[in-house]
Parts: sequence; C-alpha cells; structure tokens
Amino acid sequence: MDKIRVLLADSAIETREALAKRLRETQSTSMELSASVSNGLEALRVLGDHPIDLLVMDLVLPGLDGFSLLEKLHAQRLLPKLKVLILTAMNRTDFIQRAVDLGADYYMLKPCEPDIVLERMRSLLEGGPKSPLSSSSAETGRGVPSLDVRISDIFFSIGLPAHIKGYSYLREAIKMAVDRPQILDSITGELYPSVARHFGTEPTKVERAIRHALDVTWARGQITNIGRFFDGLHYMFSEKPSNGEFIALLAERFRVERAASEKRSP
Repeated sequence: MDKIRVLLADSAIETREALAKRLRETQSTSMELSASVSNGLEALRVLGDHPIDLLVMDLVLPGLDGFSLLEKLHAQRLLPKLKVLILTAMNRTDFIQRAVDLGADYYMLKPCEPDIVLERMRSLLEGGPKSPLSSSSAETGRGVPSLDVRISDIFFSIGLPAHIKGYSYLREAIKMAVDRPQILDSITGELYPSVARHFGTEPTKVERAIRHALDVTWARGQITNIGRFFDGLHYMFSEKPSNGEFIALLAERFRVERAASEKRSP
C-alpha cells in the first residue's frame, strides 16, 4: 500500500520541525512527509505539482493566507479528496466556521503536542469522525479531554519546553504510572527501563532527561500555574520535587480524575 503523502504549511519553523521529527521517529508505514513549506503560495505550488493526501496548515500564512488557500483548493476541485487539518492559534468562532465552510476536515488549536496532532492525522485518514468542525466542538480541551491532552495542557501551563527529550519521556512515564500504579514502586528498576524501551533509548538517559526538564521548568518560575489544574498543588511544589515525586503526584491526580469521570458516566 502506498504511503499517505503529507504536506506541512506553517510559518513557524518550530512547528514544522517538531511534526516532521515525530513523523520520522514513529517510522510510520502509512504516512510520509512530502514537503514542508512556510507560506501559502509555496503550499499551493506543491499541491499543484505533486499528489498530496493530507495538508496540515496554519491559517496565518504569508503570501497566501489559509482561508485564501482553501478557496483556491476548492476552486481547483482538490477538495474533498485532499484532507485538510487546520492547526492554528486562532480561536474564534467565525474563523472556525469559515474554515469548515471552505472544506477543512479538522480544526485544532495551538499549542498542541506533535504526538496528539499525529493521532488526529491518523484518525482523519482512517475515516474517523470529522469532528471537531465547529466552534462548539473544536479541539480546545473543553469537556472531558484525553489524558494526552490533559498532560500537554499542564506541561504548557507550567512552561515545560516541548522540544526537549524530557518532555516526551515525562509524559510517557506519567501515562504508565496512571495505568500501572505499581510501576512507581520501582522507578529506576521498572519505570525508567519501560520508558526507555518505548523510545529506543537507555534508562539512564531517560532519568537525566526528565531531571533536566524539571530543572528547566522550575527555573522558568511558572510552576504556580499548575494551580489552574489542581487546586493547591503548587503549594506542594514550592521546591523542585524529584522525578519520582512529580510523576507520582500527577499520576495519582489523574487516576482520581479518571475514576470520577467513570463514576459520572452512565
């Protein structure tokens, strides 16, 4: 089966590089990056010269903005065969609705972790639900967000940089601890090795990367923002915790949230 051909169009090189990196690291057998461009005119040229299956783009593009690009794609009858995922910081009802009307299949708000974007890309290509497609359903983290989204929201709020390795390692460690609380009984003997196997690296590198991520986060001084998510939790973090303490405390809170959500479900 031929791979799905992906075009990234975003003026922010950091966004393009992060997504391109994750596409390469996942060693996906279903998707490949055909091109990465920084403006709408270049995106239009690539789409005219090469077969593309999925366009991931921002609405704010130099040369030709995202709305104008969608209009031209519609006029050239490239839609709806070409799938379009909007990834933008523009959170306005009229913008979301206009993108939908012009043929966008999915609308996500920045900042968003690359792994979550890839999940939505796969879902869209596999014929999954096309929501969110309106202001009431756009992926903003409202409602009952997934664990990945919840973790990403907190990391962004406290200033944990998404480009460093410790970000991904820490996220995976928390998810493992939520699903398997007993893994916290052996941080160095089981948790770090499990994360290392997941990313194809060494346990010692996982430990150092997570420690570095927490060092950077505490140095930025935004940790009190965690109170937005967990009432009073920032008081427990007046001093930088160990890797295990941070993972254990967040994992426990997420388990409590999950249990409460399951209890509310019919």
